[in-house]
Amino acid sequence: MLKQVISKSARAVCSNSRTIAQRPLLRTQFSPAPLSPLRSIRWYSEQPESAEKKEGEGPTAQVEAQDGEASKPSDVEAELKKKLEAKEKEVIDWKDKYLRSVADFRNLQDRTQREMKAARDFAIQKFAKDLVDSVDNLDRALMMGQEKIKSMGEENKNEDLINFYEGVKMTETNMLQTLQKHGLERFDPEGEKFNPNEHEATFMTPMPDKEENTVFHVQQKGFKLNGRVLRAAKVGVVKGQ
Repeated sequence: MLKQVISKSARAVCSNSRTIAQRPLLRTQFSPAPLSPLRSIRWYSEQPESAEKKEGEGPTAQVEAQDGEASKPSDVEAELKKKLEAKEKEVIDWKDKYLRSVADFRNLQDRTQREMKAARDFAIQKFAKDLVDSVDNLDRALMMGQEKIKSMGEENKNEDLINFYEGVKMTETNMLQTLQKHGLERFDPEGEKFNPNEHEATFMTPMPDKEENTVFHVQQKGFKLNGRVLRAAKVGVVKGQ
């Protein structure tokens, strides 16, 4: 009988404990929150933390190491230096090419101006060569008329011939002035030193009263076009003894 009472009481206690375990827990504002397993865990190092850091591991040591590395010439700086030297050399080369191009252009300008001036000055060269023959004919006519007038004498002068001579002389003078405006000039080298660039020696004769290599006779007068010899003068030259 006693055993039955004890077994019944034990069953009641177990059922009550199960009921309490199944009920949800009620939290009040004063009840502490359950600790999270992550927050409740704390790791402790087995070795004690050193109060002083090892030498060379601080920020000051790192800055000094960086300064030391920066002070040493690196491969990047050497490469940049080589590139800078190459660029400076390239600039010098381009400057030299520019100066040469400017000099060549100025030479081309000067040469072009000279060629244009020569073309303008000597454009009438062929025409002038054909015209000097007419001037020579007028000169021969004047020489023959002058000799004829001298041979007539004072008593037998012919006024018509004298007037004709004066007219031809005026025509020759006007023609030479017109040609001179266009750069064509006639020169008479009598009494001058022989110049092979301007004179053409047709004969040479020794003459004791004249200096050697001197023009003593002009067979045909010469012409110059703007300073250039268009036709050399044909002359006789004194030959040495």
